[in-house]
Amino acid sequence: MTHGGTPIERRARTWLTEAVRSRDTVTVSALRTVLSAIANAEAVPLPASDGPAVAVSEHVAGAAVGVGAAEAARRELSDDEVADIVRGEIAEHHAAVEALGGRGERAERLRAEAVVLEVLLQEHPA
Repeated sequence: MTHGGTPIERRARTWLTEAVRSRDTVTVSALRTVLSAIANAEAVPLPASDGPAVAVSEHVAGAAVGVGAAEAARRELSDDEVADIVRGEIAEHHAAVEALGGRGERAERLRAEAVVLEVLLQEHPA
């Protein structure tokens, strides 16, 4: 995989930059939400251990010390996995609209955000 993520992630980041510039708050919100969900999925869970695996600071409890000590390995997701995450976000938006009774300003915004995410997926083969 190339540096910078999958094609969907790269497209989302490019669109986010454009949306911020044009002050498109709906698109910004939708893309930030999905990029956060992707980042969460890339997080590697820490293994359970009986003690610290790295040197710790005597000055700050639990703080790691040394160059790169705070860096965590990240999972590399496939484009299909990222597409599944985006689909999950779309489903969550639709469920939230249902929970709101389908009416109101918040429901309209959630629908609009879901459309942004659906368009993001259109270029991804199903």
